[in-house]
Amino acid sequence: MMRHELERRLRRAPKSVARDESFSKAIRSIPKGKVATYGQVAAAAGYPLYHRHVAQLLRRTHVGLPWQRVVGAGGEIKLRFEAGMEQRTRLVMEGVKFRGKRVDMAEHQHVFKTWDFE
Repeated sequence: MMRHELERRLRRAPKSVARDESFSKAIRSIPKGKVATYGQVAAAAGYPLYHRHVAQLLRRTHVGLPWQRVVGAGGEIKLRFEAGMEQRTRLVMEGVKFRGKRVDMAEHQHVFKTWDFE
C-alpha cells in the first residue's frame, strides 16, 4: 500500500474513546515548562501517524487538558491569531523559552516514558 493511501485511511479512521483517552493521558503527563509535538503525543499513546487526531481531540475537548503544551513539529505554534498568542503567553508563563516563533525544543521538549501508559 502506498504511503499517501495509508495516510488517507488514517485520517478517515473512526473516532475511538479508548484512543482519545490514551491521547488525553499522554497530554496530561506533559509537565509544566515542557512541550511535546502532536506526533510525539500520538506515538506515546500508541498511535503513531495519528497526529491529526490529537489536534482534532484538542479542538473538540481541550477543557481540562494542558493543551498549550502540545505544539507542531519543530516547536511551532500551529494555532492562529488570538489562540496562538494565548498559547504562547501560557507557555511563557510556565517558563518556556522561544527562539523566534518556535519553542526551544532542545531545552523544553518532553520525553515520554511510554511504559507509564500501559
